[in-house]
Amino acid sequence: MSHTLAVILGGLVLMAALFGLGVWRGIPLVRIVPVFAGLWALAAAVNLWVGVAHARYALREEVPVFALVFALPVALAWLIARRFG
Repeated sequence: MSHTLAVILGGLVLMAALFGLGVWRGIPLVRIVPVFAGLWALAAAVNLWVGVAHARYALREEVPVFALVFALPVALAWLIARRFG
């Protein structure tokens, strides 16, 4: 499995955990999306840093990967929250 796909799946797991916690606590999903987006931005930024600092990728190569890794889970979270609550 590619590292990028694994990181995106990690974002989806985080989203599911936060949504599950929110449903359990009675918090509307639309209030959880900004929390998830902030946490996921931090995690995606750490992934970008690791790619540049340790894997020796150029920043110009990692920025599009960061955008994909960040945007897909957040967009899905937004769509789910908009549809279900």
